[in-house]
Amino acid sequence: MVQKVYDVKGMTCDHCVHAVSSELGGLPGVEDVQVDLPSGQVTVTSEQQLDSAAVAAAIDEAGYELVGGESQ
Repeated sequence: MVQKVYDVKGMTCDHCVHAVSSELGGLPGVEDVQVDLPSGQVTVTSEQQLDSAAVAAAIDEAGYELVGGESQ
């Protein structure tokens, strides 16, 4: 399992959390998505390393912006 933390800009409410979780959770190999709304950090657990362009596209599709790639 691979766990990565991403900074996401623009999330302000539970709807935001659901939208981002739903889009990222739909990526192949994703096992879990945890969103920390106050910090804007999203932790994604997946079977293998995710393509950063796919992560950015999923976050964009949800209506938010990936900031600076992954944190950890």
